[in-house]
Parts: sequence; structure tokens; C-alpha cells
Amino acid sequence: MDRFVFLTVYGLSRGAIYAAFALALVLIFRATRIVNFAQGVLAVVAAYLAYSVSGATGSYWLGFAAALVGGLVLGALVERIVMRRVEQAPPLNAVIVALGLVLLTQGVLGMIYGNRYLPFPAPFSQTAMTVGGVPLVTRYDLFVFGTVLVLLLALAVLFTRTATGLRMRAAAFAPQVSRLLGVNVGRALTLGWALAALVGAVAGMLIIPTGLGLHPTAMDLVFVSSFTAAVVGGLDSPLGAVVGGLVVGLVLSYVGGYLGSASTPLAVLALLVVVLLARPGGLFSGRAVRRV
Repeated sequence: MDRFVFLTVYGLSRGAIYAAFALALVLIFRATRIVNFAQGVLAVVAAYLAYSVSGATGSYWLGFAAALVGGLVLGALVERIVMRRVEQAPPLNAVIVALGLVLLTQGVLGMIYGNRYLPFPAPFSQTAMTVGGVPLVTRYDLFVFGTVLVLLLALAVLFTRTATGLRMRAAAFAPQVSRLLGVNVGRALTLGWALAALVGAVAGMLIIPTGLGLHPTAMDLVFVSSFTAAVVGGLDSPLGAVVGGLVVGLVLSYVGGYLGSASTPLAVLALLVVVLLARPGGLFSGRAVRRV
């Protein structure tokens, strides 16, 4: 029972990170109908920026702030310089461009930082605190939960309570009508990519210190898990991304805890196949028509 409780808390902590990363995928998909396969490598670039800033200043928090700013700027640049050129092309073109960007960026990072895993310390202890003799949660887990919750609340307020968020939703749902009403659709899409990259940078900064280490390919498996989370919940549903992330986190925690970590990649793929066969649109894909 103690093991089950520990695995549940651990799975929810990991699931919160997958939820944040899945939400970044959903933000871009809702705006452009494109799955951003470069989301993981953008998070890695932000993490390397944090590593450099932290190493130069000795402050984790300055590095964390640099990662957020870097992710925001990088997302905007990728949309303006790269992805906008294939905006009107068939969806496969955008996928190929994103995969090419992944390979190019990983190669450049390898040349600059090398291909060894770099240690990336966490800002808080990862030793589990015990309750009644049962190890439950670490201070770092609490930091993860708090950060993801603040992030989700900030995005909810942005998209439901601000004029900028409403313009972004309108540009995503009805771009032609939005242009007629004076909305700068291109600027709204750029902001959407920037926000998605910022969310991805936060997720990367949260999960890399948990034992992954910093490496050009560090986020590859995380991307697969987060993409599965987005598919489980529905690529068009922010709520589905959150629920899907928690589901994937729990599944991987239970499988890794009871069957061994070698089984977790297979568990992710099996969950993805089951959802695609049973409900291809995801668990929260009930409505066929989107409303602004």
C-alpha cells in the first residue's frame, strides 16, 4: 500500500509536467492545426540557456528566468522565420520542417555543449518527506505542482479574461472573420507560438532536474509521453491536455514501479494505440463545432 501511495504521488508530479508540455502542443494545434514536433527541442534550447546563465551567475533562479524569456523569444522567432513559410502548405510540409528543425538544433547543441549528459541540479530537495512513516512527497514535487498550477491559472485568465487572449482565440477559430474585424491574425499566431514555447520551457526546466540530465536529445521521450497525453485528452482541448498528462504520468509511474522502467516506453505506445483505436479524437472530443 505504501508503495502504491508513493507511486501515485510520483505519477501525479510527473503527470503535471506532461500536462504542461501537452498544453503547449494543444496551444499551437488549436491555432494552426499543426502538431509542433519541434516543441521538445525548443525546451532543450531554453534549458541550455538556463544552464549557461546559472553557471555564469551562480543563481538557479536567474537561469530559470532566462529559460522563460528565451523560450518566449525562440517560439516567436520559429513561427515568424520558419513555420510561417509553410502555413498555407499541406500539413505534412510543416511536420517535415519541424523534424528538420529538431535534427538541426540537436546537431548545433551537440557541437556547442558536447553530447555528454550535463548535471542540472534542482532548486529544492528531492528527498521524500514522510507522513506516518510513509514517504509521500518531496519539496521539489510541491514546487512542480505549484508552478504548473500557477501556469494553468495564468493561461486560463489570459484566454478568458483579457482582450489579447480573446483575439488569440478568435484568430485560431475563425482567422478570416477575425481579419475582417481588425484582428492582426499573424501577430496573434506569433504570440501563440511564443506562449507555447514558454510553457514548454517551463516543463523542460521542471523535468530535466529529476534525473534526465541535460542533453540535446533529453526531451525526446518526454515529447512522446506528452504527445500521448495530448492525444489521450484531445489535441483541441486544454482541459484534455491536463487530464491526459495526469493519466500518462500515473500509468508510467505504476508500470515503472511494478514492472520496471524498461517497460515504460512500451506502456506509452500501448496507451497511444488504445486511445487512437477506441476514441481517435481523444477523451474530450465530444463537440464537433468549436465556439469562440
